Amino acid sequence: MSVRPAPTALPELALTPGTAFGIYVHVPFCATRCGYCDFNTYTAGELGGASPHGWLTALRTELELTAGLLGEVDVDTVFVGGGTPSLLGGTGLTEVLSAIRDNFTLAADAEVTTEANPESTSPEFFDQIRAAGYTRVSLGMQSTAPRVLAVLDRTHSPGRALQAAAEATAAGFEHLNIDLIYGTPGESDDDLLRSVDAALSAGVDHVSAYALVVEDGTALARRVRRGEIAAPDDDVLAHRYELLDQRLSAAGLAWYEVSNWSRPGGECRHNIGYWNGGQWWGAGPGAHGFVGDTRWWNVKHPNAYAEQLADGRLPVADFERLDAHARHIENVLLGIRLSSGLPVSALTDSERLRAGVAVTEGLLIPAGDRFVLTDRGRLLADAVVRDVLDD
Repeated sequence: MSVRPAPTALPELALTPGTAFGIYVHVPFCATRCGYCDFNTYTAGELGGASPHGWLTALRTELELTAGLLGEVDVDTVFVGGGTPSLLGGTGLTEVLSAIRDNFTLAADAEVTTEANPESTSPEFFDQIRAAGYTRVSLGMQSTAPRVLAVLDRTHSPGRALQAAAEATAAGFEHLNIDLIYGTPGESDDDLLRSVDAALSAGVDHVSAYALVVEDGTALARRVRRGEIAAPDDDVLAHRYELLDQRLSAAGLAWYEVSNWSRPGGECRHNIGYWNGGQWWGAGPGAHGFVGDTRWWNVKHPNAYAEQLADGRLPVADFERLDAHARHIENVLLGIRLSSGLPVSALTDSERLRAGVAVTEGLLIPAGDRFVLTDRGRLLADAVVRDVLDD
């Protein structure tokens, strides 16, 4: 893998034929900062003059430059994430999708997702974005337990996510996701199961559930370091994963990626594109993109992002060209997390032998011409990858 420092422009990009192409849009705004979050987000007091209006103007310029660089390309999926995209309101999210349509052709069956904080949504919001062409909403609930939400510094009320899901359904959304976090210090088994049951009661067709990770530099990490709260326990995390997997599976939501469950047809196509080695353009401050053999990332601060685009330059902070070895590692790392499994043909001879050892250890199971994680293997997915890959 070779890296070029501090580029001001991307190298020539060539789309790989036959792979899905998506657009990810990063909205860097949040009303407050959650204690566990290390994403590239900014509250009003941290922006130093940047505004959603200026961000949208810069975003439109980035998409225009992108279209000129890539030429004619059909977009299979769009994902607007953050941050808190719903802070843009229905009008702002409509403008985001209009900017994409003005520069690209959306496939007839394109999946168009936006994340939303339940507290910044309303029936009118969902009506507006559904009319604009959004097909899927991902709601950040995390938990229904007030004490868990307090540790996470989440500001929404426990029941608001369920109300938002009902409003989105009434607006015509057939595809809804609820995000959960498990393993928060102070959470009980019952807290988790009540949260899972609440998500199921909302009628969503997709649930994403993530183990709490204490990220360096966050308020949560500082509290753990001071001894105010305990760090998440690995054994507890494994137990909670098993609990939620059992409850979701019994309700008809099957795992299709280690941290994602859905009803048939409810899978997130945009994320599947990532895991299957697809290509995407990442637009917005700090967004990452990948086309051909090139991965890049934008400058992080909204002001720097807007300034570069005002000068007519893509806001690229750096890029790297992935060689065959790096691509192989990523294909194994991501592909093994899917319920469809990893093709045996994707492994070297020595890696197949080590995968065979993982089979005898009950971590992988042969499924035709693929290796698939067992239930126990899902708990140890990262370790399975390390054991299988060539040094």
